[in-house]
Amino acid sequence: MNPKDFLGHTVRGFAMGAADIVPGVSGGTIALILGVYERLLASIRTGARSLGRLAQGDVSGFIEQFKSIEWPFIIPLGTGIVAAFLVLSSVLDRLLIEEPEAMAGLFFGLVVASIFVAWQLLSNRDPGRMAVLVAVAVVAFFVLGLKSGSVSDPSAIAFFFTGAIAICAMILPGISGSFLMLMLGMYAAFVGVVHDREITNLLFFVLGALAGLAAFSTLLWWILEHHRDTLLAALIGLMAGSLRVLWPWPNGVGTIEDDATEQISGTTIDLPDDVGQAWLPIVLAIVAYAVVTGLNRFTPATS
Repeated sequence: MNPKDFLGHTVRGFAMGAADIVPGVSGGTIALILGVYERLLASIRTGARSLGRLAQGDVSGFIEQFKSIEWPFIIPLGTGIVAAFLVLSSVLDRLLIEEPEAMAGLFFGLVVASIFVAWQLLSNRDPGRMAVLVAVAVVAFFVLGLKSGSVSDPSAIAFFFTGAIAICAMILPGISGSFLMLMLGMYAAFVGVVHDREITNLLFFVLGALAGLAAFSTLLWWILEHHRDTLLAALIGLMAGSLRVLWPWPNGVGTIEDDATEQISGTTIDLPDDVGQAWLPIVLAIVAYAVVTGLNRFTPATS
């Protein structure tokens, strides 16, 4: 791989990692915008198949599948994702607290632009696909407004299934892993095991994440190959429904509490109290939309 391609994939990974830090935004959304979604999904599926071969004791099959992973693409992408977490976590967390409405406006515009990008990829817009789009949007809108109490003293098996479900957000545009864990009532518990370095529960979470990633990537790839437009319609609906989380008022995307209530206050919807509060989120939303749609003009739909 030449340095230009390596740098390009690293920047794409950095953008995906930055998005994953923000509640309600998924790295999969950014992958879709940047035209690498299918390529990423294919590499994850190949990795899942290699692990499947290893689990069956087929070492030669594992090596063959492992070598077929598109490493010149995955390595810089992963490097960018990790770099974003290391560099931007504290910055974005501070901005989400200090400028919640402005940040929500920025990401609201980004996701609206993502919907526009995905809509362009949708070749069959018949009533059936539109019904799927609307149904998924409505369900996502209401589900993302639910609030769950924290699960007290969850078992290792609970962490396994939490990992399996939450990891799906990595490859599914429109929803973040933190929100999935919140809805399961497991976010505070997960933060606790990370802070306390509870190795057993962390191991079960990682094993669940690997199992979920393997199963979900294979399923998603099959749907993409056989029902591409239906899947795109569902993804558009999911992103549209997720806009509830990113609506700037009354308090942006909100913050995930670590206490027993484990609430996200950013899922409520309101109007700004005065025009002075509205202009910055609106301007940032327009800028984000313009930047994303502008980039899309110079980025292939798939690469």
